[in-house]
Amino acid sequence: MTTGLHPGGSPQDPRPTGNHALPRQERGGHGAPHADNRTRSSVITARAAASFEPVGRSVAIARSFVRDTLQGWGFADIVDDAVVLTSELVTNAVVHAGTSADVLCLRSDDGVRIEVADRYPEREIPLQGTAVNMGSPDNEGGRGLQLCAALASRWGVEYTPTQKQVWFQLELPERAVGTRTAGPALPADLLPLADGRVRVAVVQIDRTGAINAWNEDAEELFGYAAELVIGKPLTDLAAWPHTPGTSTGIVEALQLSRWEGTYGIRGASGRVIPVYASHLRVRDTGGEPSTVCLLVRDHERAVLQTPLRVSATDTTTSSEGHASDPFEVFIGSPAPDDLDGLLQRTVERARDMLDGDSAFLLLATDDETELEVRASTGLPSARQRFARVPVEAGPGRYGSARMPAVHEDLTVVPGAVPLLNGTGMRSVVTVPLKVEGRLTGSLGVAAEGPGRYSNEEALRLQFAADRIALAVESARLGELERLRRGSLSFLVEASDLLAGTLDRDQTLALMAQMTVPTLATWCAVYTIADQASDPYLSYVLHEDEERIDGLKALLSTISPPDPVPTPGARVWAAPAAAAHEAALRTSMRSLGERAKLSSGIGTTLATAAAVGGETVVLPLVARNRVIGMLTLGKPSDEHFRQEILELAEDLSRRAALALDNARLYSERMAISQSLQRSLLPPELPHIEGVEVEVIYRAAGEGNEVGGDFYDLFPIRDGAYGFAIGDVCGTGPEAAAVTGLARHALRLLAREGFTGPAVLERLNSAILDEGARSRFLTLLYGELWPQEDGSALLKVVCAGHPLPLRLRQDGTVEPAADPQPLLGVMDDLELYEQTITLDPGDVLLCVTDGVTERREGTRMLGDDGLTDVLTTCTGLTAGAVAARIMRAVERFASDAPSDDMAILAMRVPGLQKD
Repeated sequence: MTTGLHPGGSPQDPRPTGNHALPRQERGGHGAPHADNRTRSSVITARAAASFEPVGRSVAIARSFVRDTLQGWGFADIVDDAVVLTSELVTNAVVHAGTSADVLCLRSDDGVRIEVADRYPEREIPLQGTAVNMGSPDNEGGRGLQLCAALASRWGVEYTPTQKQVWFQLELPERAVGTRTAGPALPADLLPLADGRVRVAVVQIDRTGAINAWNEDAEELFGYAAELVIGKPLTDLAAWPHTPGTSTGIVEALQLSRWEGTYGIRGASGRVIPVYASHLRVRDTGGEPSTVCLLVRDHERAVLQTPLRVSATDTTTSSEGHASDPFEVFIGSPAPDDLDGLLQRTVERARDMLDGDSAFLLLATDDETELEVRASTGLPSARQRFARVPVEAGPGRYGSARMPAVHEDLTVVPGAVPLLNGTGMRSVVTVPLKVEGRLTGSLGVAAEGPGRYSNEEALRLQFAADRIALAVESARLGELERLRRGSLSFLVEASDLLAGTLDRDQTLALMAQMTVPTLATWCAVYTIADQASDPYLSYVLHEDEERIDGLKALLSTISPPDPVPTPGARVWAAPAAAAHEAALRTSMRSLGERAKLSSGIGTTLATAAAVGGETVVLPLVARNRVIGMLTLGKPSDEHFRQEILELAEDLSRRAALALDNARLYSERMAISQSLQRSLLPPELPHIEGVEVEVIYRAAGEGNEVGGDFYDLFPIRDGAYGFAIGDVCGTGPEAAAVTGLARHALRLLAREGFTGPAVLERLNSAILDEGARSRFLTLLYGELWPQEDGSALLKVVCAGHPLPLRLRQDGTVEPAADPQPLLGVMDDLELYEQTITLDPGDVLLCVTDGVTERREGTRMLGDDGLTDVLTTCTGLTAGAVAARIMRAVERFASDAPSDDMAILAMRVPGLQKD
């Protein structure tokens, strides 16, 4: 891949110039053609280009390239759409068209344009003047263009004689910069509650995201002294909600001119402190930008919150007498453009309208059987967010969710509103949110005193709920669509990563790293070796690395979850219970240690906070067997939302198959290597007066033995047998014949048969294998060291490369004659030849993987081997074998495609005293 990044300026159009371009095809979002494919008045402020080879992995690399480019430009809002479109178009180029793909990203003042070009211009689509029905989205062809039509604001196709180019443009959503408002004078008893000493943390962030100012209130709120945090990124402390495909990240929020909202700051104790923040982007006299962040405790948000609170006496008519939109009267203008912001504004307005102490809003699931807590004010929202309660029946049901309801005193009807249990709220009014008669949510306002609300307040709240229900439903559907796109991109990336490895440990690590922190705060993976084994804790990961050891120790003390094959996530209460019990024991023990606290107390309490939230278990099922469990957890009192659990379930199915594939691959490799090692001869015997060296290389990944083999073994006193052979082919089939030949040679030689008789009987054994037989080339010999320092050899060369003899004077000559190979003919007439190796002589035996080593049209051959051997005069047998192998490896750059074996024997001669 080649890339180029050119910020600023107006770069030249990279497309070919001249009069060779064919007519252009363009489409807008609804199929209507445009006059031109680019707004010529827009100024290109940056560009990034990359080229990708026509291989499958290029699609994932292209996605990462586009994602990194747009995030670097600060365009996180459109990253998911751009990645999905680029993935489809690059797939068309490198997979279907089989050509390289050129990707060009252009940034301008009105959006981002991405162009994908391939080298296959003949794959045209017909010119159309009106909208075209491209068929079902399930069809393989045309899906990329359908996505362009659905997601892009503008798109088109261009052709030249050398390439085809598909482009699309995405517009940037407008971001509200905030407004100034003023509220009415209120009596003291109507003012919002706050602590006696309100602390406003002032934190200044430089352009790199690092903290450069930290006031005393920040020290008191979060427990860090200024010198401990100055220079550190704010992202190290901020606990930003992680929801794929939705919301704005903290890095993007720090770049906006003004931003307000809720997130968390991780205090020195390890707990996350919910805060309400107001960010203001400023610059100093030198033009250097920075962001000033004002933070208060979340329940004191009224100190910083800017929207105007509408009093109960406000009407739907403005002071000028013009009718106002009831929705904007209730919500305020401008309305938040994201679902969380809209819901939070709604509960705050409802609380103020009925002069309540708290308010909450729940959204219904698609089947209207459960309600999910999505926003609250005046309540411990972190504890309740995304918690679910049934609508109609069951313990803890949400009473009267489909109709307005007033409860004058909750102590009389305990459990009527489960969200308010243990909060001190006494009276509550709830009303449904409905769209076209369908329940979409529930809005409630509560007060600490009894008897505060009547049917009149219920009617007023219902009127407000009717005004906002459609806007809430529209924003919810928009969030679900963004989440779906983000989930699709997440699963595509996850599948690519899991498919890229067959290593079990790496697969476990990838499973955990993909879930933390995207889906959960911590993760644990249990594996099951077989049906008779208990689950084993194989991997633990926490978003805070300092918590991993404590988390692993805690999980090791409790029984693992039951391996239930039922699909879906189920709640596992054991970790939270064990964490709370450990924290309680530690706290009670610390009370008795009046001198000082134990060093492990802080770790125990931090672990309890990290594991104290909701924990769910998803089974890892592959090939109808539970092979493990994926455990996901949240910190204290947090819950998972259903969309995240569904995404985790999709991921667990992919991860289970990848983990099982890795297991099967590891087992197959272990069995294969064990069998292959059994085919290798044991340790070579020591032969007095003869140096012996063997080098063996099996072709193919994971192979230790292939079709080539060697052996050296004692036959009887003073006599040794040696062999080097080559079975046709490689792999397990060839290795089977290897085992037959090696063991048959030893058995027959020790029975006293001569060399020709040994090979003739081996030939018959190979032919008896029938269709499984393979022909075999074999050099077999017997060796007798002599008292005068020489060695006597009798050899038979059955179709094998001839052995070469290197004399002391540097001459090289064949040491035997060629004879028929084995495994082809029934009747063989073989004979043996006698050789005497004088002191200093070397006998070199190789397989054809050495002589047939190729580099293009060149081959090493017998002559090349002879040339190398002539340079080995005076070397030991080990040095001769090493020099031959080094010359073979250097002859070609590619990995060997055939097995190679080298057997070198040298007679050093008698040692003088």
